[in-house]
Amino acid sequence: MTGFGIGSLRVTPLVDGFGLECARDVLTRAGVGDPWAEHADQVDEGGDLRLAIGGYLLRTGDRVVLIDAGVGTIDNGRYRGGAFLESLRREGLEPEDVTDVVFTHLHFDHVGWATQKGQVVFPRATHHVHEADWERFVTGPEAEPGAVRKLSPLTDRLATFGGDTPIAPGLDARPAVGHTPGSTVYVVSDAGEKAVFIGDLAHSVVELVEPGWSFHFDADPVAAMQARADLVEEFVDTEVLIAGGHFPDFRPGRLRSAGDTITWTTNEED
Repeated sequence: MTGFGIGSLRVTPLVDGFGLECARDVLTRAGVGDPWAEHADQVDEGGDLRLAIGGYLLRTGDRVVLIDAGVGTIDNGRYRGGAFLESLRREGLEPEDVTDVVFTHLHFDHVGWATQKGQVVFPRATHHVHEADWERFVTGPEAEPGAVRKLSPLTDRLATFGGDTPIAPGLDARPAVGHTPGSTVYVVSDAGEKAVFIGDLAHSVVELVEPGWSFHFDADPVAAMQARADLVEEFVDTEVLIAGGHFPDFRPGRLRSAGDTITWTTNEED
């Protein structure tokens, strides 16, 4: 995926690597014996869901924005990163050129390049995140030691928010909590066109086209399910592009309905 336009704005996926999760372990659907039986095309031969890992580059005005920051240098057999900065440099940019990093949430596979060995990777950037996620992972009583080590160096370059918030021209944060306490989607809009970057609101398109899917690592499964349903209701049969945090090749798509059936279509299929 080489990128896509939203009005005069340009978005480019930045590939870091990939992740593998056993689809039947992490995504289930209540009342359905084997919900993956009709979605064999969404998993590999071993039944794994292959997750794209990385983020998105948005240039708007004089701002250079990253939406999420990959998994970093992890290579543990299930998750592998390492290519994020190379992907950025292919766009003619260095880490010092980045003005803003916006996090959909603070799980390890979205913040990997925020810091390396205690040093901030994007030293000029303001790092934006929902205040509830910062508390949950970094400052609160249940903060995770690994996240504290990883993310504390960002403190002096941090901007938190608690509700709908404009970030940059054409870029707005909208909380969509459930996967984590501060999970956020980002809406990019210009010249009457719009795209929504949903992070881990859905790990696979199956969660958008069928109701009732539950992801094993959602902090609040009920809230996450409702957030997905709200997103589908708002954007089905519109021209709004939906870009997932882990969808294949970071290819965005749209939701279309026919009766009670919802389908996912990519740009090439519209």
